[in-house]
Amino acid sequence: MDQRIHPANQGKFRDPHRTVDGAQRAQVALSNARTLWFNTGTLCNITCVNCYIESSPSNDRLVYMATDEVVDFLDQIDARAWPVEEIGFTGGEPFMNPDIIAMIEAALARGYRVLVLTNAMAPMMRPKVQAGLLALREAHGDRLCLRVSLDHWQGARHDAIRGRGSFEKTLAGMRWLAGNGFNMAVAGRALWEISEADSRAAYGAFFAENNFKIDAQDPGQTVLFPEMDESVEVPEITTACWDILGKSPDQVMCASSRMVVKRKGAARPAVLACTLLAYDRRFELGASLQEAEGAVALNHPHCAKFCVLGGAACSL
Repeated sequence: MDQRIHPANQGKFRDPHRTVDGAQRAQVALSNARTLWFNTGTLCNITCVNCYIESSPSNDRLVYMATDEVVDFLDQIDARAWPVEEIGFTGGEPFMNPDIIAMIEAALARGYRVLVLTNAMAPMMRPKVQAGLLALREAHGDRLCLRVSLDHWQGARHDAIRGRGSFEKTLAGMRWLAGNGFNMAVAGRALWEISEADSRAAYGAFFAENNFKIDAQDPGQTVLFPEMDESVEVPEITTACWDILGKSPDQVMCASSRMVVKRKGAARPAVLACTLLAYDRRFELGASLQEAEGAVALNHPHCAKFCVLGGAACSL
């Protein structure tokens, strides 16, 4: 038995069509392809506690995406007539990828909004990267948004997740972004023993103190992610759950987004069902957007706890 998996979860999430008790498993169709994500590589300048993708200075399981590969998928969006509005770049730390400015520019030049997830630390603060970002902001304005990972509004708690000194380095990056007029958002963690309302109030006070133009009450500007812990019991999602929960499949991330990754040793990138399941091959849909247009079975604990029950979303 995998010690990380709760005993009550044993046997669950195996059959893509049926739950452990034989009920019909819920599936989600790609009903509104609004966001296409690119994982720029899993290398990161820091190692965080419980990083969902295990990014670190040594993890290169997902290698650097190249500009021509991004452009190919942007062409596929046009060819497939996907109604994409937003291109997202995640990692790892995207600003470690040497092509990141060119990739962002390629997406912005096509008229998309672009969201970049970053820790706003040393990779983003290199002079060449700063110059590139300033040129992008000048040319494209608020269509470029940088979402900064700020696990807590207090330095000690943030550093407990990301390492000593991380908070001050991230704060310096945020101040540079704010001072140069960038559109900025924040991603925090909902792991503290405090209500969401109190968390948002505390973030709001922090933003006001630092003159950051971020709305703490807007879930798109201040995202509080639930923890993805496979050691807790998680229910499977059946087709009956939509009515029970009062939710629609269209509200789940895989109804509106896909993620492109490039695995180490692979000849070309692959398209995944979502941003959260980078290593589970059951959620690899093919090498093209056409292959990725099928429905996704909610056959993983994260599908239930993070998306359906947690209500999390990665896009703006």
